[in-house]
Amino acid sequence: MTGREFLEVDTPQQRLFLERFKRMEIIQKIFNELPKADQNLCNHGSYFLAANSSLCGLAGNNFFRNILHVRQAAFISALPMAVIPFLSTAAVYEVFVREPLFSGELSCEVCTVVRGGLIGAAVGGLYPVFLALPMNASLAARYSSSPLPGKENLFRFWLTVAQPVFRKMSWAVLVQALTGIYLATKHHGIYIKILEQMNTRRDPEELEA
Repeated sequence: MTGREFLEVDTPQQRLFLERFKRMEIIQKIFNELPKADQNLCNHGSYFLAANSSLCGLAGNNFFRNILHVRQAAFISALPMAVIPFLSTAAVYEVFVREPLFSGELSCEVCTVVRGGLIGAAVGGLYPVFLALPMNASLAARYSSSPLPGKENLFRFWLTVAQPVFRKMSWAVLVQALTGIYLATKHHGIYIKILEQMNTRRDPEELEA
């Protein structure tokens, strides 16, 4: 089948794809006409959540280093704790909240807010702390900074080590959850603005212009 014949085939899937593509174009066009404050919030708002995630990673890393008496490789352990949570949080929020929302796939406000809160708490708050645990465990074993138990007591030992860190980080996780909810709410509000403008522009030629 040639390319021309493929384009001429009119199937429900193709019509759905074309309608979806056209809708995304209209949403992007109206988005570009929004005030700069709204555009910046949509384009860069997730970076604030990601930056807080980096701080959670650095704080968790510092707590584990102090408990395990690790004094070596401070920069080597801090760098991934800042970079990995930042990239992970920004990417997950983009994939599960911002992109589905502004492509028209996600329109439910409650779903958007729940996603934002879960991403903020789990990926932006808990994940960096979980990531810091094996990092510092390997450093403690490498530099023998703290006596480590045998295999029979390994789980209980790390549970005891992790409990005070997670208690200290509980407020950070709560802040991240609230930040994710706030961002998701603001992004959904901007999406509603776009839908309202789409409804006021009844002339298809005006939308496509």
